[in-house]
Amino acid sequence: MTMEHVEEVVMVGLAVRVFGRDVIVWARRIAAAGVRAGMSEMRRCEQERGRRL
Repeated sequence: MTMEHVEEVVMVGLAVRVFGRDVIVWARRIAAAGVRAGMSEMRRCEQERGRRL
């Protein structure tokens, strides 16, 4: 585990301690939104490549 990962784990631990379990739900929703945005971008790029061929 690199130092960056340790820092991230500590920050998440502190956030949970300060704000409660709601932070975990919030973080999951943000991660899911990021995945959806990434998938949308990948599909858009694939469609553009298909048009060029």
